Amino acid sequence: MPVLDTFAVKDQVAVVTGGNRGLGRAFAHALGEAGASIAIVARNEAASAAVLSELAAKGIRALAFSADVSDRAAVASAAEQITAEFGRVDILVNNAGTCVHRPALEVTEQEWRSVIDVNLTGVWNGCQVFGALMVQAGAGAIVNVGSMSGQIVNRPQWQPGYNASKAGVHHLTKSLAAEWAVHGVRVNAVAPGYVRTEMTPLDRPEFAQHWIGDTPQQRAAEPEEIAPAVVFLASPASSFMTGTVLVIDGGYTVF
Repeated sequence: MPVLDTFAVKDQVAVVTGGNRGLGRAFAHALGEAGASIAIVARNEAASAAVLSELAAKGIRALAFSADVSDRAAVASAAEQITAEFGRVDILVNNAGTCVHRPALEVTEQEWRSVIDVNLTGVWNGCQVFGALMVQAGAGAIVNVGSMSGQIVNRPQWQPGYNASKAGVHHLTKSLAAEWAVHGVRVNAVAPGYVRTEMTPLDRPEFAQHWIGDTPQQRAAEPEEIAPAVVFLASPASSFMTGTVLVIDGGYTVF
């Protein structure tokens, strides 16, 4: 197979949670352009519909399914609908996430639960539900979206729940990779640095001086710069990779 062909995911079915904005939207576009049919799993149906229109304009087959990833029953229901529509699932990108910026002693119980439920339990739900289908099929690729925050403590903002949740995603990725390798299922993660999305107030000076100033490349990433790595980890080009957390941070974590 020519080397560039190994990066294609032609005729595969890719599920992208939180695929209707930010990083998830970029992942849906990239995987679709690489040949996959796309199943978006997200809560905001209007935002999902907008992305479906974008994908359709490119000739990419895509459907949206409404589910809260922190609700396992909802994820299982979405999986049933997706397999009914597409026949199978080859790729899962666990992207849905949330963040609370607050000092540890001020974080409420609800805020802690909301971050852990979406960022860690949501990834677990996706992996367990869709991973079961992949194990049964004897093949599959899961890409979890972690963060450089799973390896460092960010500044100037405090975000203990987010950091802990992403560290959990990284180790869950390794744990499932070890367990499911024998079944032909690969599990990897990307760990982005600061990316220009709705969740990241890059234009506020108090943040930019650290977020941009401490990054060797002196800028944030665009979502489209993270997407090729997700395609790589989902494709045959990474066939001998599993349990890897791929950091994409403009050099931030070198210091």
